[in-house]
Amino acid sequence: MADAPVYNVSTPTGGDPLKVDVNAQYVGVEWNYTYIILCSFIVWLIIPGIGLLYSGLARRKSALALLFQAFMVVAVITFQWIFWGYSLTYARDASPFIGTLKNFGLRGVMVAPSPGSTDLPEIVFCFYQLLFCACTVMIVVGGAFERGNMIPSLIFSFCWATVVYCPLACWTWNSNGWLYNLPSLDFAGGGPVHIASGWSALAYAFVLGKRKNIDRTSHAKPHNTTLVFLGTALIWFGWFGFNGGSTLNASVRAMLAAFNTNTAACTGVLGWVLVDYIKHRGKFSVVGACEGAIAGLVGITPAAGFVSVWLAAVIGFLTSVICALLQDINEWLHIDEGMDVFKLHGIGGMVGAFLTGIFASQSIAALDGVTEATGGIDGNGVQVGKQLVEVCAISAYSFVVSCILLYILKFIPGMQLRVHEEVEMVGLDRAQFIDEQIGERVLLDDLSGSSSSVLDGRVPVVVGSQEKK
Repeated sequence: MADAPVYNVSTPTGGDPLKVDVNAQYVGVEWNYTYIILCSFIVWLIIPGIGLLYSGLARRKSALALLFQAFMVVAVITFQWIFWGYSLTYARDASPFIGTLKNFGLRGVMVAPSPGSTDLPEIVFCFYQLLFCACTVMIVVGGAFERGNMIPSLIFSFCWATVVYCPLACWTWNSNGWLYNLPSLDFAGGGPVHIASGWSALAYAFVLGKRKNIDRTSHAKPHNTTLVFLGTALIWFGWFGFNGGSTLNASVRAMLAAFNTNTAACTGVLGWVLVDYIKHRGKFSVVGACEGAIAGLVGITPAAGFVSVWLAAVIGFLTSVICALLQDINEWLHIDEGMDVFKLHGIGGMVGAFLTGIFASQSIAALDGVTEATGGIDGNGVQVGKQLVEVCAISAYSFVVSCILLYILKFIPGMQLRVHEEVEMVGLDRAQFIDEQIGERVLLDDLSGSSSSVLDGRVPVVVGSQEKK
């Protein structure tokens, strides 16, 4: 096999394709970046999967907004990432806390060996990491469901990715990051993805306040269980790329990470179903099984490349059972976070990070042939303390900074984070979207003057150029 390419600071793009064959430096290692780009395509499916999951869990009158938001989030975050997100996260001259604008606008990002792996062209690494950011933001916006205004939500997504996700990912995965050098162990995003999104979604729900006129009993059931199941299936499938690609090479460790992903999801299903079966006296729940799968996936994310298959089973089961037993956490906190983002991702991510410190093994980490054995694991209690440092730092930063950002946006004139109460009652779909089946567009330009017509269902609409009631 050819020697791994070496980054040359004098040619940051990796060479001039008009003068040399820039692919020649990767001869013999092509399968690595082919595998990672395939994983990227798989990870992309998580985004519409989350949209379908959220849509199925929401009430029917606001389901379309969550599907729409899935595409809008990936569009906005793609722009953010190529604008400055990648540079703020992975610039080679980053501080321990945040990157520089050295790669602003993806300047210098092309064929050169990436910061994550010398076997990957940087443009491949950049694309793969972009989808991590987009998935995380899509999870966060679940905190605003059924009452968040669309445009402010997208502006928040851009800002949140810049001031929360990028610094946290820099801490964790940039070779200059302070958590990277502590070191805390986070294979595929237990901290920057799950803990951060869980706490940030909680902050979003807290700042927006509770939904109006909600019948908690009737809303306990999703409006479309089929969408919940389909969304979970796409998320589960996408997670093979999420964890399996985080080795950044096509190695035995990558294959084990994929195996661990499926194992933890399966034991997660078993754990949640068991809790439901006992709690509901012999009855099952499809939604509960789906939540169990997601809890298992979240729990194994930081540990997938550090533990054996049987320990992955333990992590998935324990994470799922803990999350299932915290079913009423929103009531305890007096916060209306109806998508359970904090319960599944925040708490699940914290449990997974903690268990990683207990079960991580040097021999598993070395299966990729690249990662050096890391001191302080294989039962060394010091690593558990380092994992707790990661949990506390990311939890505090993501919640506090998200709250500050949301309050800033809330008090900007014209930036209405939450829809009017009338819109909330009639539903986001009817208020904000064209009815593409009959070509009607709802007009709610002056809610204060038309609240009665909204409330009694006689919302003004336009067909062509004529208005009707």
